[in-house]
Amino acid sequence: MLRINLLPIRQLKKRANARNQIVSFTTLVVFLLLILGTVAFLQSTKINTIESQIAQLKVEKKKYAPILKEMKRLETAKKDLENKIGIIKKLKRDSATTVHILDAVANKVDSKRMWLKSLKQQGTSLSLTGVALDNRTIAQFMDSLKESPYISGVNLSNASLTKVSGRNLKSFSLACSIVSPKEETPETKK
Repeated sequence: MLRINLLPIRQLKKRANARNQIVSFTTLVVFLLLILGTVAFLQSTKINTIESQIAQLKVEKKKYAPILKEMKRLETAKKDLENKIGIIKKLKRDSATTVHILDAVANKVDSKRMWLKSLKQQGTSLSLTGVALDNRTIAQFMDSLKESPYISGVNLSNASLTKVSGRNLKSFSLACSIVSPKEETPETKK
C-alpha cells in the first residue's frame, strides 16, 4: 500500500522561509531607523549647542563693538599724526637744506672776481645767474660748488660777454641739482 502525504510541505517551507525573511527585513529596518533616530538626535543636540554658542559670541561681540570702534578711531588718528610728523620732518629738513645751500653758495663766491644777480630754488633745482671777470672764475666757482654735499650736477647754461661800467665782463647762468644728505640714524652711527 502506498501512502500519500497530502500535506503541502514545500509550500509550508516556502511560507516559513518568506515569513523569516519578512521578520529579518523588518528587524533590520527597525534597527536602521533606531540608528538614524539616534544620529538625528545627536546632530540636533550638537546644532542646538553650536547655536547657543553663536548667540553668546554675538552678545560678546556687541559688548566689544564700542572698544573696536574706539580702536579704529585711534588708529586713524595715529596715521594722521604720523603723516603730520612726516611733513614737519620734511619741512625741517628742506628748510635746513635751503640754509646750507645758501651758505655753500655764499662761501664759494669770490667777491673780488664775481657777483651773483639771482638765485632761484624750485624743488630740487637751483638756478644761479651772475657776472664774473673771466671764464676761469666761472669754472672755479662751478668746481667749488660741486664740492658741496648739498649741490650736484652743476651745469653752465649760458655764458656771454656783457658790458658793466665800461668793462667787458662774463655774464653766466648755472643750473644745479639739490641733494639732501641722508640723516644719520643710530644704526648708521655705529
